[in-house]
Amino acid sequence: MDAPLRPPWSEQGLFEVFRHRYILSLLVRREIAARYQGSVLGLLWSYVNPLTQFFIYYFVMGILFGRATRTEDFAVHVFAGLIVVHFFTETMTAGTRSIVRNKSLVQKMAVPREMFPVASMLVSLFHVVPQVVILLIATLIAGWRPDPVGMFFGVMGLLISMTLGTALALMFSAANVFLRDIYNAVNVLSNFIRFGVPMMYPYTLVAQRFHGHTGLYLMNPISEAVLSFQRCFWVGATSHPSQTVATDMPPNLFWLAVRALLISMVILAFAQSTFTRLERRIPERLL
Repeated sequence: MDAPLRPPWSEQGLFEVFRHRYILSLLVRREIAARYQGSVLGLLWSYVNPLTQFFIYYFVMGILFGRATRTEDFAVHVFAGLIVVHFFTETMTAGTRSIVRNKSLVQKMAVPREMFPVASMLVSLFHVVPQVVILLIATLIAGWRPDPVGMFFGVMGLLISMTLGTALALMFSAANVFLRDIYNAVNVLSNFIRFGVPMMYPYTLVAQRFHGHTGLYLMNPISEAVLSFQRCFWVGATSHPSQTVATDMPPNLFWLAVRALLISMVILAFAQSTFTRLERRIPERLL
């Protein structure tokens, strides 16, 4: 009698994914290798792309728009936010199509199907590294010095993006099997995300326009992720970091970041529950 292709239901879920670490690492390597297959520069492109992005933002945002907004080191402000936003949107969009793209593996391998969105998140995280390297070099040139509080916020920013991105990737990857329009809808949603967080504009502009009533705006966990990452890198690169924290950051950013991470974890738990209910019907819809 053939062995079942799916493990028992009690052994599935995100925790079970990391019991298959070897297969997970193979999937991640496969995705990275496929992205740079046939390329002469190979992995060097992961550094070339963020470097050219930074120079573009330095010229457009730092020189042209930076004077208009009167935001110090505006290019660093934008690029720090871009890293978080790009990590989140790439995790969400790549994760959404991960099951459909790997349907032959989904049908043949007896592994938790959550592994495919998680692998997409880890590939996105892999590409965060060269972006952070470019940001570190730029901020060090600008006078940035690391501090423990700032490093804590940097980690929080990535954790929030990772948790929420994985949650939405789980939900949308299962939904995309039943309705392929989900992927296109996620791409449209990504456009709104880029302008719904304080990346292309400073947070002070939001506070001014809403006269300090920013509670609803700050309910978006990615806003806190962006602000946390900016607190880590951009604030430390300004002339007077303590003054920048007082005037350009929302009060109680620590508790806002903790709340955002907790909200993301609740959404992740809901996403896991939703994925579990839908995945029983995934194989027949992939035929």
